[in-house]
Amino acid sequence: MIIFPAIDLRGGKCVRLIQGDFDRETVYSDDPKSTALKWQAQGAKFLHVVDLDGARQGSPQNIDAIKNILDAIDIPIEVGGGIRTLDDAEKLLTLGVRRVIFGSAAVENLSLVAEAVEKFGDKIVVGIDARGGFVATHAWERSSEFTVGDLAKKIVAAGVKTIIFTDISRDGMLSGVNASTFANLAKFSGAQIVASGGVGSIEDIKSLKAREADGVCGVIVGKAIYTGALDLSAAIQIAEG
Repeated sequence: MIIFPAIDLRGGKCVRLIQGDFDRETVYSDDPKSTALKWQAQGAKFLHVVDLDGARQGSPQNIDAIKNILDAIDIPIEVGGGIRTLDDAEKLLTLGVRRVIFGSAAVENLSLVAEAVEKFGDKIVVGIDARGGFVATHAWERSSEFTVGDLAKKIVAAGVKTIIFTDISRDGMLSGVNASTFANLAKFSGAQIVASGGVGSIEDIKSLKAREADGVCGVIVGKAIYTGALDLSAAIQIAEG
């Protein structure tokens, strides 16, 4: 199982939001590059980068910060936030991003995702962000009519093999994860699932690791490592064990 330290970008800074609320923001660093280097030094093998401005505006906005991260580190990154066209995806991949994450586009234009998979293969993953069982879009500020399971099935049918599933109600809350939720989605959809939202302790990592055979292939860690509630090196050791 892979641990993905999260770097959320807003205005070129490294921030964390609570439940996706832009009015509840904490700035952790003015220099995302140094944050990326910190997580790499602690053993991270892959970083999860979100362009929050891009998610809101509908196209990538923090390209300079992403470039700086790529130039500084030796490990791969995945990037999401505002990727709504093939051109958006291609530009990021050309920069050196390993994987790009489609979010709102998967709800509004599934044929685009299928086309991206055809062109870029497993460099395309999809993020499903849900509140109350229904998928949220546009930086989590809109709700859709899709349930998580229904959308996951459609995404897999479009050729996507990996889905990042975020429980918005738990995001940034350090409230713990329900590992069975992610395992059930993996079994129901046939996708590999990266868990996101709510990680607050090493016990969460252990519970997700126990569901690896069910299809939980990774977990995104954010606030827990920024506050020190979770030791990243220890989490990686368990995940890779």
